[in-house]
Amino acid sequence: MMSLIVILFSLFIAILMLISSWRVYEKAGRQGWEGIIPVYNYFVLTQITGKPGWWILLMYLFPPAGIVLLIILHIELAKGFGKSTGFGIGLSFLGIIFYPMLAFSDATFKNNNYYTNPDIIDSDLT
Repeated sequence: MMSLIVILFSLFIAILMLISSWRVYEKAGRQGWEGIIPVYNYFVLTQITGKPGWWILLMYLFPPAGIVLLIILHIELAKGFGKSTGFGIGLSFLGIIFYPMLAFSDATFKNNNYYTNPDIIDSDLT
């Protein structure tokens, strides 16, 4: 009986996080499904926040740097929604709480100058 409760609770949390990611990416002007595809969702997050896409390689090839870069991405995402740096840190370390807060609040993505064209490459920015 206890294992059934654990399984149902885990399933609830997984579904909550999928829906939350979907809604956050939609609010940021992207397709919701882009928020739930592993690895690709971080690439899209770099586009939303205006950071270079090659950060993804660094995140996966050098995990200590990846942790720092992910925190920076979450802070920039929070700022795009008009939230504080502390909220961005919350997205990084307590995502299970802060992603649903962002997804189901009335927060709107205010900083649309970050993301303008999905086909742009880093060399086009300079």
